[in-house]
Amino acid sequence: MTTLSFEMAFKAKYNLIEELKWRGLYHQDVPGTEELLMKESVGGYVGFDPTADSLHIGNMVPIILLVHLQKAGHKPYALVGGATGMVGDPSGKKAERSLLDVDTLNHNVACVHKQLQQFLDFDCGDNSAEMVNNYEWFKDFNFLDFIRDIGKHISVNYMMAKDSVKNRLEEGMSFTEFSYQLVQGYDFYHLWKEKNVKLQMGGSDQWGNIVTGTELIRRKGQDQEDNKGYCLTAPLITKADGSKFGKSEGGNVWLDADKTSPYEFYQFWMNTSDEDAERYIKIFTLHDKSFIDGLISDHQEAPHQRALQKELASYVTKWVHGEEGYNAALAATEILFGKATAESLRSLSEKDFLSVFDGVKKSEVDDIEGVNIIDMCGDTGFLASKSEARRALKENSVSVNSDKVSEDFNFSNSDLINGKYILLQRGKKNKFLVVKK
Repeated sequence: MTTLSFEMAFKAKYNLIEELKWRGLYHQDVPGTEELLMKESVGGYVGFDPTADSLHIGNMVPIILLVHLQKAGHKPYALVGGATGMVGDPSGKKAERSLLDVDTLNHNVACVHKQLQQFLDFDCGDNSAEMVNNYEWFKDFNFLDFIRDIGKHISVNYMMAKDSVKNRLEEGMSFTEFSYQLVQGYDFYHLWKEKNVKLQMGGSDQWGNIVTGTELIRRKGQDQEDNKGYCLTAPLITKADGSKFGKSEGGNVWLDADKTSPYEFYQFWMNTSDEDAERYIKIFTLHDKSFIDGLISDHQEAPHQRALQKELASYVTKWVHGEEGYNAALAATEILFGKATAESLRSLSEKDFLSVFDGVKKSEVDDIEGVNIIDMCGDTGFLASKSEARRALKENSVSVNSDKVSEDFNFSNSDLINGKYILLQRGKKNKFLVVKK
């Protein structure tokens, strides 16, 4: 595509700032940002520090900023901080992070890199997304050169004024963390100089780090005709009650299926309040305004049907885990609400199986091969006695792995789910797990 045709195509795109505002994804920007985004195709980036080997749902907001940037016709850059990850961002932290060893850091970088690729289009012409790693430009930058060429442009007073520093003065912070904003600031300057990246985006807690980059561009780029960097931040997402978004009882809600299963991920979104779901459907999906307004209206007319939660959970789970992950989550959810079959039980991973039946009473046994159902019900404590087991079996109310059984049923190892579990059930509500040691 020629530059002229790209500009013509770009001019037909929507106003990114207005889009972010109605979605609740806008917090602040520097003057001139909206005009710049409407005037030309802009390279913009977000940084992700590889503090773990997976991103979590809190990282989805900056990811979605890049998605909207690309949809509006601009060029997104996802920066994975192989260098900044070695330092540790003090923003919003009450204590210093533990430093990661190089092998762990490299592993995390590779994992985060792979996850980011599923959200952006890396093959769509002039505004194809690009992935960059700041270790590439820091690895040969020695300490003396950095403090001479970069450090002299930013005063200590300027750095001390940032909230990320002021909020930590009582607890204390190391020079390593104090220097983080300078390292991140250089990222912006480097991308501005080498790739014509004019915009940095992030959460509102990153404002201080981001404007350090714009200051460095202004000071070091004085020989350039246009030496201005621009910033745009999104608000930190919270729940309606003011508590932190992105946490479940088990901790972070991760994008990695091995850390948070698709079923657990789906349930997180299904369990959001009506008020939160109304906000989150705008933030975490790409549905247009008319569709969302209609969905909110439908939900308000029949809130018991949970239309907002269902669409939100469906959309985000498919986006992160694909159709297969969504279908697995749906199957596990149906089991949770009493629609289990032997086949659906066997389709669950062990983690999802235990999640679905979390809190169900259980008993361990040494062996199940050849054990009669009456003995199993009485000896494990599932039912009060063997005589009660006989009565329940005569009533045809006892199930093994969701299949009804009679008094002559004997267990075999082939009945074990995931090679370890048996689900006993009397009626719809009385469930019990037998666990083979």
